[in-house]
Amino acid sequence: SGVVLVSAAVSHAVGRARFAVSERTPTVSTLADDWREARQQEPGFAGVEWNKTLDVETTTLDALIAAHGLPAFVKLDIEGGEAAALAGLSQPVRTVSFEFLPQALDAVRACGARLNALAAYRYNWTPAESHRLASPDWLALDALLARLAAEPRHGDVYATLAP
Repeated sequence: SGVVLVSAAVSHAVGRARFAVSERTPTVSTLADDWREARQQEPGFAGVEWNKTLDVETTTLDALIAAHGLPAFVKLDIEGGEAAALAGLSQPVRTVSFEFLPQALDAVRACGARLNALAAYRYNWTPAESHRLASPDWLALDALLARLAAEPRHGDVYATLAP
């Protein structure tokens, strides 16, 4: 009850895109070819194969907001597509969360830059499924990036509108 299923991938534009599927490890299926290619070079992704592609509908966060209203929280778990999804957002959302990999902090910088272009945000993170914020304080983007540079594990970044 109250759940609406949208059969589309979130990206920078409404349209269609190629979705690379890993049938053996479906949680790393992605629209982001550059992310997929970078991961193929990393030991932690050894054995992951993107062996199938699907042509999928895409939508934007703005289109979802227009259809369903402004959310209080957006969770992006889209394997390298986070910056593209945020490019399709033109208004601030109270809180946004997105995944990070320690070897891909440029993606965190891109996501933070997009959010900061919309409003003043502060940041924190949870390492590796811990579900506990790592910092006692909410940080500016540069401070977050400095802290994540020393973080050996993946996790989630949380961005919330600054008071």
